[in-house]
Amino acid sequence: MAARSYDQTDIEQPRRAATLPTPALSPILPKSTIAGRALIAVVAIMTFLAALTTGAVTLVQATASEWQADVSREVTVQVRPINGRDIQADVDKAAGVIRGVQGVADVRPYTRDESAKLLEPWLGTGLSLDDLPVPRIIVVKTAPDWVVDFAQLRTTLAEQVPGATLDDHRGWIERMRTVTQTAVAGGLLILALVIVATILSVTFATHGAMATNRPIIEVLHFIGARHGFIASHFQRHFLVLGLKGGAIGGGCAILVFVVMDLFGRWLLHPDTAREVAALFGSFSLGIWGYVLVLAQIPLIAVVTAVTSRRTVNRTLNQIE
Repeated sequence: MAARSYDQTDIEQPRRAATLPTPALSPILPKSTIAGRALIAVVAIMTFLAALTTGAVTLVQATASEWQADVSREVTVQVRPINGRDIQADVDKAAGVIRGVQGVADVRPYTRDESAKLLEPWLGTGLSLDDLPVPRIIVVKTAPDWVVDFAQLRTTLAEQVPGATLDDHRGWIERMRTVTQTAVAGGLLILALVIVATILSVTFATHGAMATNRPIIEVLHFIGARHGFIASHFQRHFLVLGLKGGAIGGGCAILVFVVMDLFGRWLLHPDTAREVAALFGSFSLGIWGYVLVLAQIPLIAVVTAVTSRRTVNRTLNQIE
């Protein structure tokens, strides 16, 4: 039998065959589908709403805390005119008593004209208030981090200055605290509803993905693939979708708060900006506010991934 002669081509052909690239394996779930893009849009909307709710709750709580701090440091003393007494002398005496109390930082008695102007929103302008018993107001501000015994001050004023009453605005502060707690509870309820809606959306999307790829999943199941292996593919797929949607929704929410902050600082007239700040506080979230908004992105992504894994495991248990 004649021996075959090998040339250079025969030697290099197996070497070239060995260096050919192996075909890429197709994933169980396609990376880009219409259902996937729809889920990204839904997650983006849910994250946007959750981030807006979190930011709004943060702003409300911060503003209410500032209001309560300002109001708690300010009390009002009202001196009513009494027949036979000099009201100006009573005002001066009450102011002297208040200045002698430790912890009082500032005492400002209102003049008669200033006290009368306080009634203009109800009585209008141009009215003669000479015959009306218009009380005189004394605004008292306490020093920070100092607790003043208002009960003792109220008793002292009643004894030394007839017609003088002290209002520490405690009832108004309690009402403000109740409103703040109600707003925070409402925000948390909305956030919980958004998370529930996200879970339902991901559950339906996972069922749809499993229905589309059911033959592949059944083949993997029957050849011995573990549930964790199959579920991990779905979990990674939906985790990526959740991160994409969360980044879009969270980024849009942050953009909204940044625009509101810039609008309040630069575009509004200074007088208008002060009035808005007095009513609604600052629109700036601050560092911790933005951290809470950014935290919505991984939160929604984790909820998406965990929900898909649980749905896959329940479906695989039904196949058995």
